[in-house]
Amino acid sequence: MPSEETRTAPGNGVTVNAAPTTESPGQQNGIVSSPDVSSPISQTQTEHQLPSSTPAPPAQPPREQWGGKYEFLLSCIGYCVGLGNVWRFPYLCYRNGGGVFLIPYFIMLFFTGMPLFLMELSLGQYGAAGPITVWKCCPLLKGIGIGMLCVSTLVCLYYNVIIAWTFYYLGSSFQSPLPWSCDALHNIPLCRNKTNITQSPSEVFWNEKVLGVVNSKGLHDPGPVRWPLALCLLAAWVVIFLCMLKGIRSSGKVVYVTATFPYFVLVVLIIRGATLEGSLNGVAFYLTPNWVHLANAQVWNDAASQIFYSLGIGVGGLLSMASYNKFDNNVIRDTIIITIGNCGTSFFAGFAIFSILGHMAWRKGVPVGQVADSGPGLAFVAYPEALALLPGSVFWSILFFLMLFMLGVDTLFGNMEGICTAVMDEFPQLRSNLKHKTLFLALLCFAFYLMGLLLITDGGIYWFTLIDSFSTSFGLIIITLFMCIGISFFYGVNQFCQDIVDMICRCPPWCTKLLLYFKACWVVFTPFLLTFILTYIFIEMYRTSLHYGTYVYPTWGKALGVCMGAFCCLQILIWAIVAVSKESGTLKDRFQKSIRPLNSWRVNNINTTSQEQHVEPQRVEGPFTVNLTEADFTAMNWEAISEA
Repeated sequence: MPSEETRTAPGNGVTVNAAPTTESPGQQNGIVSSPDVSSPISQTQTEHQLPSSTPAPPAQPPREQWGGKYEFLLSCIGYCVGLGNVWRFPYLCYRNGGGVFLIPYFIMLFFTGMPLFLMELSLGQYGAAGPITVWKCCPLLKGIGIGMLCVSTLVCLYYNVIIAWTFYYLGSSFQSPLPWSCDALHNIPLCRNKTNITQSPSEVFWNEKVLGVVNSKGLHDPGPVRWPLALCLLAAWVVIFLCMLKGIRSSGKVVYVTATFPYFVLVVLIIRGATLEGSLNGVAFYLTPNWVHLANAQVWNDAASQIFYSLGIGVGGLLSMASYNKFDNNVIRDTIIITIGNCGTSFFAGFAIFSILGHMAWRKGVPVGQVADSGPGLAFVAYPEALALLPGSVFWSILFFLMLFMLGVDTLFGNMEGICTAVMDEFPQLRSNLKHKTLFLALLCFAFYLMGLLLITDGGIYWFTLIDSFSTSFGLIIITLFMCIGISFFYGVNQFCQDIVDMICRCPPWCTKLLLYFKACWVVFTPFLLTFILTYIFIEMYRTSLHYGTYVYPTWGKALGVCMGAFCCLQILIWAIVAVSKESGTLKDRFQKSIRPLNSWRVNNINTTSQEQHVEPQRVEGPFTVNLTEADFTAMNWEAISEA
């Protein structure tokens, strides 16, 4: 019987068939050799050998590849440049010292963001596999891939709810006047009563018309589903399903529009904002430095969390998208372009946001700090209210929410691609059968839709905030910390750097020098900074309470969020125990065997230009006999025999 897959030490890309198997030589490992390339001996043996009763295993379906390097770059940029760049970074920047925040932000980028980003891209591209299968390089850490899948599932669950809100606002933007402006008839009494005003028209529209949160008492009282939002959520999942139906062949073409359109809108908003009265006050508020904040640990934690949030590290999306690259793609170049472009977009978006918020503050006669907000409060309350004050407000509102839709869809593409790639790598038959793949994707989207209905009830915003707060919190940091430690110390940082050099065939001198920097980060700086962030998160989690507006979450609600994060990172321990238990020998032997790569780790990486799939022969450990003759001992006799 064919033996199960064995392991080989890192760097040993050659294995030997030391014992015959029941398969014919021309059909071993599922590869059928053509008669013109087989040796005469194997042909003779095949002629006299009875047909094998065991059919050869079917060849794996070929893996898709990006249509071009620009599709991959745009997909990664679209995945990274999301809603966090628009609604989170500008707020964090002004709250944490204005321009001073850029110092810890770029330090965290260079010492945690870029090294981890390169590690994920390199791992996916070299292994040509998704977040679960790629851990053939170190089976002990397969739980990292499972944990990434859990985090990505939670993110997809709540992220498409944001797109549903965007759909709702986009549809409402076609009304004139805008339903959250003071020009709307139902808002005239509210706007006239300026002495006893508690909420602006945009806040009333958001809380009562969209969320219905005024009808819920808290986390324990979700209330009924809001059916207008349910239809928007269904439409959002239908869009995702159609765009991903043909895999990267379809989503790779969609990103040409979805990844570039937000930049066009940002440029238009900046130009429009620069012409408004009071816009300079908003920009000054955004960038005025306050050096005292550098001594605050919260500032450094915010910088690190924003890097993780915007780059999408540790959720499997980057790893999956890189797995469809050509083997010789320059991942170092791509890492620099994408990460710098993403952070530059965050800084750039701040001007578009605060120039218009500055005009809003000038119109109201209040400081900019009173109209600035973060998260959904900025995207669906403060900024729409500011747009409503502009001439041609309907046009600007449609443009803004169309931009939010594009940003959200791109990010969701990456997360969904991580889930689909992980499942299809474990079940390759889904990849070769379009009908089965379509059915799987449809069931996956429908399951997400059903689970997302909880988040669009009257009290859905409370559940949304809970999942948003804990899905990408300490669990994500632990997953990335173990990924960094596992690759650096179990797989071997030197071997990993050599793998990157092997991929970049014509490695320029600057790439080699940068690898030394990344090597130092992976071994020292990145694990240290991740440990610091993790420690701070646990301290803050213990000291502070979770709240949404004036509602403070109960202890059981916060405990539920902690369990969500713990479930994701506990996958590392669970699957490590499974990997060790599958081995034989002492505990030390089991551990050493479980950290060695499987022989199939370097599948698909032999020929970088061919589309064919290559499978390495497995090493079969079994008894064999070697017969030696005198020709093996005497060089002269060997030469004489050879000449004869």
